[in-house]
Amino acid sequence: MGVKGTSIGAVFFVIASALLLPSPSPSADASPLLSACRFDQVYQLGDSISDTGNLIRESPLGAALPFARNPYGQTFSHHKATGRCSDGLLMIDYFAQALGLPLLNPIKDTKANFEHGANFAVAGATALSSAVLAHHHVRNPVTNSSLDVQLQWMKDHFHKFCHNDCERKLQNALFMVGEIGGNDYNYAYLQYLDEARDTLRILELVPLVVAKIKHAVEKVISFGARTIVVPGNFPMGCLPIYITKFGLESEADEFDENHCIWLLNSFATFHNDHLKKAIAELQEKYPYVTIVYGDYYAAYEQLLNLGFELQKACCGVGGLYNFNETQMCGFPGVKACRDPERYVSWDGIHLTQEAYRMIVDWLQADLFWKLRCHQ
Repeated sequence: MGVKGTSIGAVFFVIASALLLPSPSPSADASPLLSACRFDQVYQLGDSISDTGNLIRESPLGAALPFARNPYGQTFSHHKATGRCSDGLLMIDYFAQALGLPLLNPIKDTKANFEHGANFAVAGATALSSAVLAHHHVRNPVTNSSLDVQLQWMKDHFHKFCHNDCERKLQNALFMVGEIGGNDYNYAYLQYLDEARDTLRILELVPLVVAKIKHAVEKVISFGARTIVVPGNFPMGCLPIYITKFGLESEADEFDENHCIWLLNSFATFHNDHLKKAIAELQEKYPYVTIVYGDYYAAYEQLLNLGFELQKACCGVGGLYNFNETQMCGFPGVKACRDPERYVSWDGIHLTQEAYRMIVDWLQADLFWKLRCHQ
């Protein structure tokens, strides 16, 4: 995807402006670096990192879910919960802003406008189906809307949207295939393991998860996608939910310099390395499609040296890390901090709006060159 009618000088002006602007307030838009890419639509597959309201609509009990009510959404411009698992905007919202597009509506919002794309991500979703996970003694307690289900929704949507002309209509669209797969590992770690170091059974899931993501990329290419970002996983060993579960029983040498559990971060890196290899294979197979890796791990790492509160959740209660799985954010009596912009973690599992904004600012600079927007 090249810049249409944009001079090299103008491109460098856009880059310099984005990098030199002072940090905006938590409610401010993302810097517009990716606007040079000229994407006119965005399509998102994924889980709670990206869900802008699908789970609360697909479930009969959706309105009763914690992130369907305050304090979720308290920093959002409307000061109300939208189904986003944060205090405000998510990364996909900041990507849309950076591209000069409206925020993506969840596909389950039947009254929404999908002219500029759609969001198929579902909080709690896995890459693998519930049946495959069950074979590995892992249960998805949240949703059956796995990656295959989301792909079927996408196929149905394009059948109506494209009218057999998807290749033309989607030529300037950006597809985000993930982040997805993190919940496959989360459910495994949190359900049947007593210790973070007992990873052998979960390692068996990695090639299956990566193969499913690879299959999803091929499916969206068959739909007409020509520009695809495939994100990796965050450093999961830095999340309060894991530090709470495993950290209290861990030895000092099991933490890194940021008080993250290094073995869990090594697992995330293992997944990401396999995903990068799969992306390279896909790029070789489909040279007419731009397929790039979204380095969410590295983008998260840059938050660790910026003065944020790293270990504690903003919204939660109890323990060293303000997280208790029996009294989570959104439960009665559980309050949020007054300054979420100082925190990386919103609820012990998901990040704050400010953390997501800064991650996208980092990713924009990285993806700008990978997507060849400067050409």
